[in-house]
Amino acid sequence: MIQKESFYEDLEQVFFYHFPKYHMKILLGDFNVKEGRQNIFKPTIGNESLHQDSNDNGVRIVNFATSIYLVVKSTMFLHRDIHKYTWTSPNGRAHNETDYILIDRRWHSSILDV
Repeated sequence: MIQKESFYEDLEQVFFYHFPKYHMKILLGDFNVKEGRQNIFKPTIGNESLHQDSNDNGVRIVNFATSIYLVVKSTMFLHRDIHKYTWTSPNGRAHNETDYILIDRRWHSSILDV
C-alpha cells in the first residue's frame, strides 16, 4: 500500500510541478485497475467501463485523476465488450480492462466536439 501511495504522490508532483499548465496532458498506462460503473465515478470515467465494480486501484485512479483535473477518456466511448478488454487470462476465460487513457479535463469537451 505504501508503494502505491508513493507512486501516485510522485506522479501528482510531476503533473503539478514539471508540466506547463497550458499544455494538454495525456497519461497512458496499465494501472492494474478495474473501473466500475458506480454513479459517483461517472463524471470522471463515464458510462462505458467493462466492469460493474471498482477495485481498490480503481478508486485510487479516480481519486488521482480528480485531484489533478484529468478524466479517464478510454471508458467514455461506447464499444463492444470484446474491444474493451486489454488483458486475457492464459485459459482465455477471464478478461479485464486494465489499460487506461487519462486526459486533461479542460480538453475533454473539445475532443467530444470533433
